[in-house]
Amino acid sequence: MVSAVFHSPLAASAELQAQKLAREKPSALGASPLAAAPSAPKKAPFDWGGFLLKALFPLVGLGLLVALWGLATFNSTTFPTPLETFKAAVVLFSDPFYSKGPNDQGIGWNILFSLERVAVGFGLAAAVGIPVGFMIGRFKVLSDMVSPLISLLRPVSPLAWLPIGLLVFKAANPAAIWTIFICSIWPMIINTAVGVQRVPVDYLNVARVLNLSEWTILKKILFPAVLPYMLTGVRLSVGTAWLVIVAAEMLTGGVGIGFWVWDEWNNLNVKHIIIAIFVIGIVGLLLETALVAIARRFSYDDA
Repeated sequence: MVSAVFHSPLAASAELQAQKLAREKPSALGASPLAAAPSAPKKAPFDWGGFLLKALFPLVGLGLLVALWGLATFNSTTFPTPLETFKAAVVLFSDPFYSKGPNDQGIGWNILFSLERVAVGFGLAAAVGIPVGFMIGRFKVLSDMVSPLISLLRPVSPLAWLPIGLLVFKAANPAAIWTIFICSIWPMIINTAVGVQRVPVDYLNVARVLNLSEWTILKKILFPAVLPYMLTGVRLSVGTAWLVIVAAEMLTGGVGIGFWVWDEWNNLNVKHIIIAIFVIGIVGLLLETALVAIARRFSYDDA
């Protein structure tokens, strides 16, 4: 039995067209996996122009400050010029960690001792202030009770608390830590409480319907929502702590950047005082920049 296949002209034309397309573009089934895979997106090149432009304006501002300083001290015999201060800074930082007794140590040791006091006082303030802020924001009765006390004590000058610390602790170092603690606790309490109070009521209503425990509400609802406010309070507190320690150390003595500044004033070494001002500002800027970076890392605004 012989079977014959008949092709109409239309079918033959369609077959030829299909063969032509197959030669020009491989089918999805026959294509290579490497050819079918999408190409990886190219990484955008680093914007050196934008970076340099962003860094240019701070450098211009710093240069303008140095220029005005140089003009103001051009013929001065009491105030050092920028060049004299720079030479003194080179000598000072050539050996910042020397130690020639308890009252004669390098500027590096003084900065480290001040940072240690700030870390202890600030850590204690965070350990107390953040939980207190959560409780004040969570319970209205407690807020009504404590808010007047915070409003009364928060504006008190940091140095007004130092004699209380000296009276209670009978020593300069714990008195300085106490001053840092009492002055840096208020921003953390206030910002944390405000963050808790701004949590949408609907969230808490849903938690109440689901019969969630207070710990679960704190962990799953309040903490993620309050974290940006809390970190803002932490950033403000660390700036206050670094500001306070310099003033406290000027009065208590010992080792620290504040005491070092006062000791250089007693020696009439104005160049070292100017250097200390720049060092204090740079350390404070680094602390705040680090906390701003942490706050951005945990921010939910871009989520």
